[in-house]
Amino acid sequence: MFLTARQWMVEKTHGNLYQQGFPDLYIAHRKYGERWIDVKQPGGKYTFTNAQKQKWPVWESYRIGIWILTAATQEEYDNLFQPPNWRAYWKKKWGEIPDIDSLLDQVEES
Repeated sequence: MFLTARQWMVEKTHGNLYQQGFPDLYIAHRKYGERWIDVKQPGGKYTFTNAQKQKWPVWESYRIGIWILTAATQEEYDNLFQPPNWRAYWKKKWGEIPDIDSLLDQVEES
């Protein structure tokens, strides 16, 4: 695998009743730290689940970064050393990224 060849520990997550909205991979490197990665199709042929649309802004408010990767290439790999990029993949047709205060209120109510 592309990441393990670069000495990243890779754990696949499995979306289920208890993990809705989680990115696809949790990775860690002894030198570079930890990352949450979601793998998406290139060229805009992707979507976010409703749970991702709700959770990722909350995760971000707790300084948990999420990186989107679309291929196993050096160019995509280099994104892991930039700020989290999930917001760049937010489609305008989904509306504005939810306000964090209202999302946190929803979490507290549930």
